[in-house]
Amino acid sequence: MRQLTMGPVEWALIILLSVIWGGAFFFAEIALNDVTPFGIVFARVCGAAIVLFVILCCLGLALPRTWAGWKPYFVMGFLNNAVPFCLIVWGQTTIASGLASILNATTPLFTVVIAHALTEDERLTLSKFLGVLVGLAGVVIMLGADLLSGLGGQVFAQLAILGAAISYGFAGLYGRRFKGQNPIITAAGQVTASSCLLLPLALATGGIGLLIAAGIKTWASLIGLATICTALAYLIYFRILRMAGATNLMLVTFLIPVSAILLGSVFLGEVLQPRHFVGMAFIGSGLILIDGRLFARILSTRE
Repeated sequence: MRQLTMGPVEWALIILLSVIWGGAFFFAEIALNDVTPFGIVFARVCGAAIVLFVILCCLGLALPRTWAGWKPYFVMGFLNNAVPFCLIVWGQTTIASGLASILNATTPLFTVVIAHALTEDERLTLSKFLGVLVGLAGVVIMLGADLLSGLGGQVFAQLAILGAAISYGFAGLYGRRFKGQNPIITAAGQVTASSCLLLPLALATGGIGLLIAAGIKTWASLIGLATICTALAYLIYFRILRMAGATNLMLVTFLIPVSAILLGSVFLGEVLQPRHFVGMAFIGSGLILIDGRLFARILSTRE
């Protein structure tokens, strides 16, 4: 069976998705001043569901009307939103966000192992495995290797972030079943199901009341999270998944720290340090290895 690979369009979409999700940190930081983390998560997926539902209506598309039709969306929403969002939010209450980002960047590592075990067209190769390790090393260097000193201090919180990474890996593989479906329908179904799953948690933590009382600045950031960082992002997500597969899709977790740091440099005046450039070089090298074409060309010239 043909291996799923990345072309110029897929790489461009991966980079665009990393910029969008990297920018989510800006919106979330503003919203956290007025709203609980679970309230933000619920507002994010619920707002995206509303936006995508309007788009569906305008295009004359429809979501399923039976439980059998909705069941895959609830599974996807559970694996791709409810579980990882809650685990990451809980984990970040006790560990540094930088360490959480490093742990979350293990997503491609788990994904390549899961994909190797469960698929025929995303098999593990030496080039892909080495690329994941090099990319992960780049994330560690970029965010600061000193953050690793926190490993072992809050074991359960760190396991929660790793659990989120594993859940993302399974979500990518499960999402392959939507391959022949319009990405708008898939994205709308997932975030609608996620909204239903996360509503009780938002209510239990008082997030809904704080949402109602939030100011204009907070609501503007939540709208940005819902429309750009969720609705638009998942349209891109499911298109990449359909074109390039789960393993390649999860490479975005390497690029999100790059996007976040570069956005901070451009818009917040944050100074780039030498380790940032070294980390970017490692990540770039890892992506080249995962792409595999240059690696295969080098090997072929030696034979």
